[in-house]
Amino acid sequence: MKSRAILSHRERRDNHNYTQIETMERKPFDVETTTEDHKPYSSLDGGAGASDSVDSFDDDQKKLVYRGWKVMPFIIGNETFEKIGIIGTLSNLLVYLTSVFNLKSVTAATIINAFSGTINFGTFLAAFLCDTYFGRYKTLSVAVIACFLGSLVILLTAAVPGLHPTPCGTQSSCQGPSEGQIAFLLMGLALLVVGAGGIRPCNLAFGADQFNPKSESGKKGINSFFNWYFFTFTFAQIVSLTLVVYIQSNVSWTIGLSIPVGLMLLACVIFFAGHKLYVKVKASGSPLAGVGHVIAAAIKKRGLKPVKQPWIDLYNHIPNNYANSTLKYTDQLRFLDKAAIMTPEDKLNSDGTASDPWKLCTMQQVEEVKCIVRVIPIWFACAIYYLAISMQMTYPVFQALQSDRLLGSGGFKIPAATYVVFLMSGMTVFIIVYDRVLVPTLRRVTGLDTGITLLQRIGAGIFFAVLSLLVSGFIEERRRTFALTRPTLGSEPRTGEISSMSAMWLIPQLVLAGIAEAFAAIGQMEFYYKQFPENMKSFAGSIFYVGGGVSSYLASFLISTVHRTTEHSPSGNWLAEDLNKAKLDYFYFMLTGIMFVNFLYFLLMARWYRYKGTHDEVSYVVESVEEETKQQQDKNSV
Repeated sequence: MKSRAILSHRERRDNHNYTQIETMERKPFDVETTTEDHKPYSSLDGGAGASDSVDSFDDDQKKLVYRGWKVMPFIIGNETFEKIGIIGTLSNLLVYLTSVFNLKSVTAATIINAFSGTINFGTFLAAFLCDTYFGRYKTLSVAVIACFLGSLVILLTAAVPGLHPTPCGTQSSCQGPSEGQIAFLLMGLALLVVGAGGIRPCNLAFGADQFNPKSESGKKGINSFFNWYFFTFTFAQIVSLTLVVYIQSNVSWTIGLSIPVGLMLLACVIFFAGHKLYVKVKASGSPLAGVGHVIAAAIKKRGLKPVKQPWIDLYNHIPNNYANSTLKYTDQLRFLDKAAIMTPEDKLNSDGTASDPWKLCTMQQVEEVKCIVRVIPIWFACAIYYLAISMQMTYPVFQALQSDRLLGSGGFKIPAATYVVFLMSGMTVFIIVYDRVLVPTLRRVTGLDTGITLLQRIGAGIFFAVLSLLVSGFIEERRRTFALTRPTLGSEPRTGEISSMSAMWLIPQLVLAGIAEAFAAIGQMEFYYKQFPENMKSFAGSIFYVGGGVSSYLASFLISTVHRTTEHSPSGNWLAEDLNKAKLDYFYFMLTGIMFVNFLYFLLMARWYRYKGTHDEVSYVVESVEEETKQQQDKNSV
C-alpha cells in the first residue's frame, strides 16, 4: 500500500498539472576546476538550450576529479597550523590585556567576549558572501592572509615599546593605554575577525567538497573528515594552551606571539600549495532570496484555504540537475504551505517556472524553509548553552591566578591560562570513549547506528554544562574559604591574596565542560550540516558559530549587569577584582539556574522537532521492502 501511494505520487508529479519551477531561484550546482569553467542550465537563463546545458553539466560532472584524501594534507595541514596560530594569539589574550595593556579584569573579559562574539557573527556574513559571490576557495584565500596580518599586528603591540603602556610591575595603580595604542590593537583584532570569520564557516565545507558525495568512499571520507576536523581543532587548542601560553607567560610575550605568526605564515604556504588540486565550488547565488520568496508568498496568500492533500496538490517542480535532495512533505508550519498553492492569477513561463516567484513557490522551496525554521528553536537553546562554555574559558583563569599553581616541589608554576587545556583534554578523551565504548553499547540498546539521536547528544551536552557550572560554584566557595581562613601564599599583583587551595581543584569543572562540548559541539555541527538544505552548507557552518557569538555577547551583558548591580550592595561585589572579596560562587549558581531552565526548554523543543527526510530515503525503504517481498515469494514458489 505504501509503495503504491509513492508510485502514485511520482506519477502525479510528472503530469502537466503538477508543473514544476526551479527551487530557491538559485543557479544549479556549479563547480570550478583547474581545467575549464562549467555553466549548467539555470532557469534564469530561459528555456532555450536547456537540454544542451544539462548535457554539458552532466559531462562536466564526469570530468571532475575528486582527489579526496590526496588533498587533505594541504587542507588539514592548513587547518592545524592556522588553528594553533590563531588560538595561540587569542588563548592568552585575557592575561595579555590585563598584564601588558594594564586593563581591569572586567574590562578585559568584556573585550574578549565582545571580540569572540564579533568573530562568530562575522561567520554569517562570510557565509553569505561565500555562497553568493566569491565561493569557498576565494573566501578562504582572503581569510588566511587576514589571519596572518592580524597575528602580526598583535605581535607588534608586544615587540614595539611605543605600542603598549609602560609596565606597572608591582604598583597598585597603573597607566592605561593611549588612544593610539588601543586603535592599533583594535586594528589587529579586526583583521583577526575577518580571518577567523571567513575560515570557520568555509573550511569544513571546503574540505567536504573534495570528496565525491555520490560514492560510498566519498561519503565515508566526509564523515572521517568531520572527525579529523575536530581532532585538529582540539589538538591546536591543547598545544596553544600549553606550549605557546607557557612561553608567553614565563619567557617573553614577544617570542610567545612570534610563534603564532610563524605558524600562520606556514598555514598560508601549505594552503596555496594545493590550489591546483582542489575542487572549487563556485558561488551560485544567495539562498536567502528563496527564503524571502516563500515568506512573501505565504503572507500574500494567507487568506487561502489549506489544500486537503498538500503532498499531491501543492505546486512543485525540481530540475534534473538540482543540487538539493528532494524533500517529502511535513505537516508542521502549515501556514507556509500557502506559498505553493496555485491560483488562477498565477502564471507560468514557457519552461514551467513561475513568472512571479514572489507569489508562487514550490513545495520543495517550502519544505527547505521549514527545515531552516525548525532548526531555529534548537539553535537558540544551543546559544544559551554556550554561555556556560564562555564562562569556563574566562573566569577559571582568574580563579587559577589566586590559587596554588605550583606543581610538585620543583617550583614549576603552571600558567593560569593553561588550565583551560583540561577542558580540551576532557573533550578529546571523551570523544574516543564515546565513539569506541558508548556508541557500540547504546547501538545494541536503541538499534540506531549512532547510538543516540543528534538531539539526544546535544541534550546530554547541555546537561553536563549544568553540572559543570554547579561544580564551579562549590569549588569557588572552597577556594575563597581557604583564602579567608587559612594562611595565603603571597599576593598576585592587582588582584589579591593567593589561596592555599590547589588550582588542580579546577579540573573537575573544566573536564565536565569538556564532556559537554564532546556531546554538544560535535552534535550541533553534524545536526546543522545534515538538517540544512545542501545549498546552505556554509550557512550551516556559520550558524554554529553565530550561536557562540550570541552567548559571548550575552556573557558580556551578564558580567556588566551583575558588576553594576552588586558593586554597591551590602553583600559585596560578586565580580570584584579581588576574587577573595567577590562572590563568584553566587554568579556560578545564578548561571546554573539559567542553564537548567534552558535545558527544560531544549527538551520541549526537541520533542516538537522533526528530522529532515527525503523522497530518496523513502524510495530506498520501499524498494528494499519490495525486494524482500519478491525474494520471499520466490522462496515460496520454489
